[in-house]
Amino acid sequence: MIRDVPKEERPRERLLKLGPRALSNQELLSIILGSGTKHESVVLLAQRLLMHFEGLSLLKDASVEELTAIKGIGVVKAVNIIASIELGRRMHALKSKDSSVIRSPEDGADFVMEEMRDLKQEHFVVLFLNTKNQVIHKQTIFIGSLNASIVHPREVFKEAVKRSAASIICAHNHPSGDPTPSQEDIHVTKRLAESGKMLGIELLDHLVIGDRKFVSLKEKGYL
Repeated sequence: MIRDVPKEERPRERLLKLGPRALSNQELLSIILGSGTKHESVVLLAQRLLMHFEGLSLLKDASVEELTAIKGIGVVKAVNIIASIELGRRMHALKSKDSSVIRSPEDGADFVMEEMRDLKQEHFVVLFLNTKNQVIHKQTIFIGSLNASIVHPREVFKEAVKRSAASIICAHNHPSGDPTPSQEDIHVTKRLAESGKMLGIELLDHLVIGDRKFVSLKEKGYL
């Protein structure tokens, strides 16, 4: 049990002494869980939980039902886990004023990567920028397979005009994790760029988001 572990080696004490970055995923999860069971320490429960979900990658999307199906995890522990994960997501999504300035394809990809890389469907997102390349608005325009009949310039640029945007950056994800652009991606990009020229609102880039990697269609020469 956790009481049998020397005090200085317990997760809470280690966090207080060394800081949260020194702790393993298992130790951090132990603190969130708070307690184990009659027959299992909280550290072993955390270990079993991580093994069940094969690490954090699957755990971060687990539902209450999936968590409570595991022996030793009740509704309270499941809710604590989900709330902690969501709080982490929200903190990561916070953007400082400086980071909202898009100076490169990398900046644009960083702005949307964490939000988009794990989506199970394709989302078409537009960043609306002012004359200083600061993001003044972000909006999901379409959800579903990307094709020219669905991604209509009218919907994209209607919002740009409404926001008095000087330029836009489009981004969409590939749920497969592979950001290689399709012919349809290229076709949509060229169509949006042509429409933007007519309205005086430049399409700066179209980013295809994969799993921690992206492709800039501007860098590929399609803009």
